[in-house]
Amino acid sequence: TMTWTSAGAVGMALAVALGAFGAHALKGRLDAYAMGIWEKAVFYQAIHALGLFVTPLLAKSGLATATGAAWACGLMLAGILLFSGSLYLLALTGARWLGAITPLGGTAFIAAWLVLAFAAAGRY
Repeated sequence: TMTWTSAGAVGMALAVALGAFGAHALKGRLDAYAMGIWEKAVFYQAIHALGLFVTPLLAKSGLATATGAAWACGLMLAGILLFSGSLYLLALTGARWLGAITPLGGTAFIAAWLVLAFAAAGRY
């Protein structure tokens, strides 16, 4: 079964692959603005995939509650899909309306870290 830690590892592998794809296959095809968007998507995906990888270990070690860690992971995954996903699509298509989705992902990222803070304090 897929665990949050394995989902994080897959997310990191995808971030590396998408970063390489952007640097090699998209170089020269996207303008500097779109490449900046792509790179930001990769960066935030990598940070939060690492969060998915580590957060369950915090719960297993007793440094965060299991419930809070699970919620934080779900929010991180939602953030990756909404934030990074919308930016990948925006970079590739130029469809500006996708920018309206990005803040939803950013909000999920912020909520994930706040939930993890409460989970680490033993309050959730």
